[in-house]
Amino acid sequence: MADELARIDARGDDLVNEALPDTTLELLDSWEAVAGLPGECTGPLETVSLRRDALVMRLTTVGGQSRQYFIDLADTLGFEITIDEFRPFTVGSVAGDSLTGGDWIYAWRVNAPETTVREFAAGSYAGEALSTWGNDLLECAISRVKPAHTILIFGYGE
Repeated sequence: MADELARIDARGDDLVNEALPDTTLELLDSWEAVAGLPGECTGPLETVSLRRDALVMRLTTVGGQSRQYFIDLADTLGFEITIDEFRPFTVGSVAGDSLTGGDWIYAWRVNAPETTVREFAAGSYAGEALSTWGNDLLECAISRVKPAHTILIFGYGE
């Protein structure tokens, strides 16, 4: 009888893990249904880690327009980026500055490695791919939340 009580107690501990989106496993499908995942920017999420990351991002993202917001968003997705903003050439500009004007004041560029590879690591599960790569998730996620009046450019590689 003690074995059954121990099993029930352990299941209670499991419930604590299932109540949190970053540790859930058995209820991951239910969490995803509530959050509307997989979504337009996620595509098929191949690993439990990627599914959890997308879930946490969907539930915790509140929005923003700063450079740091987009850098943090990319970092949450596993991408390391920098951002360039373009300024119009005006009085006070110095020789060597870009000769931009017009709509360039609304343009910004996300710079990322040519290919981002996510490796199988601690916290991964049996049956998951040893590596996943690509930048489609980055482009979709940032394009989805960028300010509507801006022109977004992606630059990859050096």
